[in-house]
Amino acid sequence: MSNIALIPFILFLIIIFAVGMYTARSVNKADSFVQEYFLGSRQMGGFILAMSMMATYGSASTFIGGPGAAYTYGLSWVLLAMSQVVTGYFVLLVLGKKFAIMSRKYNAVTLIDYLQGRYGSKSITIFASISIIVFLFSAMIAQWVGGARLIESLTGLSYRTALVFFAVSVLVYVIVGGFRAVAVTDAIQGLVMMAGTLILLIAIVHAGGGMEAIMNDLKRIDPGLVTPNGPDRQFSSAYISSFWILVGVGVVGLPQVAVRAMGYKDSRSMHRALIIGTIVVGIVMLGMHLSGVLGRSVLPGIEDADKVMPTLTLEVLPPWVSGIVLAAPMAAIMSTVDALLLMVSSALVKDVYMNFINKDAQEKQIRRVSLWVTALTGVLVFFLSLSPPDLIIWLNLFSFGGLEAVFIWPIVLGLYWRRGNGKGALASMVTGLVSYVLFYHFIPNFMDVNTVVFPILISLVVYIIVSLVTKDQYKEGWA
Repeated sequence: MSNIALIPFILFLIIIFAVGMYTARSVNKADSFVQEYFLGSRQMGGFILAMSMMATYGSASTFIGGPGAAYTYGLSWVLLAMSQVVTGYFVLLVLGKKFAIMSRKYNAVTLIDYLQGRYGSKSITIFASISIIVFLFSAMIAQWVGGARLIESLTGLSYRTALVFFAVSVLVYVIVGGFRAVAVTDAIQGLVMMAGTLILLIAIVHAGGGMEAIMNDLKRIDPGLVTPNGPDRQFSSAYISSFWILVGVGVVGLPQVAVRAMGYKDSRSMHRALIIGTIVVGIVMLGMHLSGVLGRSVLPGIEDADKVMPTLTLEVLPPWVSGIVLAAPMAAIMSTVDALLLMVSSALVKDVYMNFINKDAQEKQIRRVSLWVTALTGVLVFFLSLSPPDLIIWLNLFSFGGLEAVFIWPIVLGLYWRRGNGKGALASMVTGLVSYVLFYHFIPNFMDVNTVVFPILISLVVYIIVSLVTKDQYKEGWA
């Protein structure tokens, strides 16, 4: 590995660190530490919002696990991945102005604040906090593993040393800068992701002798690689269609994405984000996953799927360019990690500590506890990441499914159905969590559809039935 590739990579990390430290001034000057640290005082413009949503959603799965899966399963995985193109558009379209209005009305800083304001149930607050902590830990482990493996491939360091390097790089600016640092660095990271994606795709096509030659080579390796159903028809039409529930419709229920719809400045910002976000997500999703498939022709025989993207990059690009391109997955991973860290921290500090442990906490106490919780959360994830799974994308998708099954209906129906109440929401959340875990462990992909589909349907039915048969005792503030 040439040291030349490390120069642009390290330069990128320095820039991100500098931006994080610079934006930390906003935390120190803000009138409300909680509003600024966890929501950036609701000042995101359209471009920042679009890039922040894309960078938060685009993660180790998009840039490490996704290309690795595409390398293994072929164009069928690209088809699955492209269902994510409408994610940002769909989230903002469904939540949109109504979610922003209601969150401001409840003075909600976190998603759980919104649920507490809408339903007035402490049980929901506690259960939602537990769910976020449990599933986001799974998601964070996937990101930390991806970041460490990327640094490992780039530098030749051992996995554990690379993990330490990654942990320090992320924790410093997240702990100091909070939400605004995360949002601003997301914008930079989003641009790096898009540029890196396009450079890598063009380089792979060139290295493979053009699309026609690559397609012929893939057919020779395995004809299933160029079919919609994958090698040995591993993905049925029903599964491919249902995958859109997991990475399309259901994304509305992801707390780390939904909270972005609380932090934008005005309607114009939201409308601009709808357009910019959809374009950027489309470029990144198609480019990265297609690169994984086409790379099978250029460099066959890569055994570790999570090393496909860095290995291809170092093979097909000059050293200094590969350093720039490999900053793209690092950007995606860091942006997702910082968003998840803040989400877990806000659940523990804002939703548990301030609601149940110290209701009269002063600004200095909240600041101190927030910084310590964020740091300790990062340290705990570090230790949990020391023994990485074989393919990180499945760990990430497990987290997605669990969060969606728990939160999608309390969020969406809480916005649009007046009869929905706290009992219905709590029953839906518990049912969603329990059914998802049971389906995942005992009958995954039941009836050949993605595991998340039936838990989401069951939790919908439970929400409606329980809300209809119980008294709606809490409607105050419903908009």
